[in-house]
Amino acid sequence: MPNISIKTSAEIEKMRVAGRLAASVLDMIGDHVHAGVTTDELNTICHEFIVGKLDAIPAPLNYRGFPKSICTSVNNVVCHGIPGPRTLKKGDIVNIDVTVIKDEFHGDTSRMYFVGKPSIKAARLTRVCYESMMIGIETIKAGTTLGDLGHAVQKHAEASGYSVVREFCGHGIGRNFHEDPHVLHYGKPGTGIELVPGMTITVEPMVNAGKKETRTLADNWTVVTKDGCLSAQWEHTVLVTQSGHEILTLSNSSEPA
Repeated sequence: MPNISIKTSAEIEKMRVAGRLAASVLDMIGDHVHAGVTTDELNTICHEFIVGKLDAIPAPLNYRGFPKSICTSVNNVVCHGIPGPRTLKKGDIVNIDVTVIKDEFHGDTSRMYFVGKPSIKAARLTRVCYESMMIGIETIKAGTTLGDLGHAVQKHAEASGYSVVREFCGHGIGRNFHEDPHVLHYGKPGTGIELVPGMTITVEPMVNAGKKETRTLADNWTVVTKDGCLSAQWEHTVLVTQSGHEILTLSNSSEPA
């Protein structure tokens, strides 16, 4: 059995704080996502905000050797894009993934941003990916299985003509960046671990416009769609409660534009 951490009320309050701070980074960075900016510039802005303004720690920096403070995944990049000299251009879509550590606890969230006006295809993919995440989150309550959650995500994405990435998934989170259990975004209802109050997990589906297969680039981090088609991702950190769930990384801006 996985070693699942059930949070105390004091730990849950720290998770709430970390989640709010992570969401505030994504609220802040939106105005900086425009044509002509480099992904490394976005990284610098987020890093300085997290360290200086929030007095927090950017969890990705040096995590298993990752060289930057955020992930920036553009167009056909599925996840773990390393910020660098790439300049964003009109029509690009980009996922910005932020995890902060505050008082030893992690808040993890990501959003999609449009650079200028997106294509109809890109806008629809982004919206369906967001809907898939939220439909999955809506299943969360005591007694829900991870198979129920994954099936709900998969069903909506595939009914819309898209595919769900298999190699990467959500996870437990708390004092550690990645904890048990693995949270798959596909599955069969009634299978897998049952959720119980006090669990904190991420729901973060990666949805591809084409096929589900991916490949990892030579930097050993950047994951792209194998067929070159667009990919989208959204992520929230979620607490399982007695009556249902609480999204810890919610803000007024955490919906598609």
